[in-house]
Amino acid sequence: MHRACALAGLLLVIASARADVVERAIEYDHDGVTMRGTLVYDDDLASPDQPAPGVLLCHEWWGLNDYAKRRGRMLAALGYVAFCLDMYGVDDDGEVRVADTREGAIALVGPVYGDRDLMKARARAGLEVLASQPMADKARLAAIGYCFGGTVALELARSGAPLVATVSFHGNLSTTEPGGARIRGSVLVCHGAADPLGGPTMVDDFIAEMEHAGVDYQLIEYAGAEHAFTNPAADGIEMDGVGYNEPADRRSWRHMRMFFDEMLGETRAQAEGR
Repeated sequence: MHRACALAGLLLVIASARADVVERAIEYDHDGVTMRGTLVYDDDLASPDQPAPGVLLCHEWWGLNDYAKRRGRMLAALGYVAFCLDMYGVDDDGEVRVADTREGAIALVGPVYGDRDLMKARARAGLEVLASQPMADKARLAAIGYCFGGTVALELARSGAPLVATVSFHGNLSTTEPGGARIRGSVLVCHGAADPLGGPTMVDDFIAEMEHAGVDYQLIEYAGAEHAFTNPAADGIEMDGVGYNEPADRRSWRHMRMFFDEMLGETRAQAEGR
């Protein structure tokens, strides 16, 4: 059973000229591990009376850091209810596990990346939190993810989760359970053409998987874009084949918006011309 409860005292309201963006930490349980995600929405664009599409945001291998939360705020500004899940759980001090070094990220991601059943189960737990929010439209749920999170989002879709749309930004496209037949919605993959991680074989295998299962998918490759092309901090990692690419970042976000417009329908932000 997954228990969700809002953390008292951790409600952050960011005032704007027209509305309030609500950012709230939510604790929930997965198999005895306390997780802490972040819910973000604009309460002028999403409410229990007028629920908005919900988007589950899956973080990079660093954990639920400021970059992931910033993407959540960007989704909220578009009129979506975003839940930035936690894939690692809190530490002994009650803090969300976040790495700031490559070695730390490898230590955090290893147990989850190496156990796809655990990966899918933790993603499901996050999706259940999102679906339980009264301002989120349970009939219009989506998932997006970056790098490790892109893999998480795709594996969640492959598990048969009730997702209308799934987007992977520079995620690993491989799976331990190929077939894709349980994917219930449409898929968009935003991939760097110069990403050396996985290479063309991984892309070809993914396409074959989607075609075999009859999945409605799009795969867009961005010229010159390396791995982690959406994150400006990628340039500081000092890994071959990893780097930020502003045009690919901008274009992929725009492609996600077009995809969501089609699959999730118009949001109130769009209706009001924001």
